Amino acid sequence: MAVSSVQILGTGQLLELSRRLRAASGAPVQRNMARRIRRAAEPLRDDLQSTMRRLPMRSQGRSTRPGGPSPTTRPLRATLANAIRISVRTSSNPGARVWVDKSLLPSDLKFMPEALNNAPGGRHRHPVFNNRSRWVNQYVPPLWWDKTVQRHTPRMRAEVARVIDDVQRQLS
Repeated sequence: MAVSSVQILGTGQLLELSRRLRAASGAPVQRNMARRIRRAAEPLRDDLQSTMRRLPMRSQGRSTRPGGPSPTTRPLRATLANAIRISVRTSSNPGARVWVDKSLLPSDLKFMPEALNNAPGGRHRHPVFNNRSRWVNQYVPPLWWDKTVQRHTPRMRAEVARVIDDVQRQLS
C-alpha cells in the first residue's frame, strides 16, 4: 500500500447515493454526509500523525569522529506528520482519502514517508546530510503506515456504511 494515499470507498453505494443527493436534496444533506465521512476518517489521520511523531528511529551509532550540529532546524517527524491530510468527496468517486500532501514537505523530504514505510527490514539507508561519500543506516518499524491503516479500516468502513444508511433513510 502506498503511503501517499488511503481511500475508503463503497463505490457502488456511494456513487448511487451521490447521484440521488444531487437530484433530490442538494447542499445541506451533502454537507452533512461529507462532514460525517470526514469525522469517520479523522481518528485515522490523528493516529497516523501521532504514530509518525512517535516513530522510533534508531541509528547504528556514531563512529569515533564526533558529530557536529544539524545543518537543518526542522524536526523530521513533525514535518512529516503535519503533511498528513484528509479529503472528502461526495460527487464523482465519493469517499474519504487520507494522504500525505507532498506540497507541504520540503523538496528533500517528498519521498520520505514512502521510504520510511517501505524500508526493507525496517532499514533506511541514506547519505549523512546529503554527503554522498558518507552513508548511514537508520532503523524504523517497517510498514508503520500500513499497520495503522489496517487497525482503523474496519471502524471506518462501518462508520461510512452507517452514514450511507442514514442518508438513504433521509432521501426516502
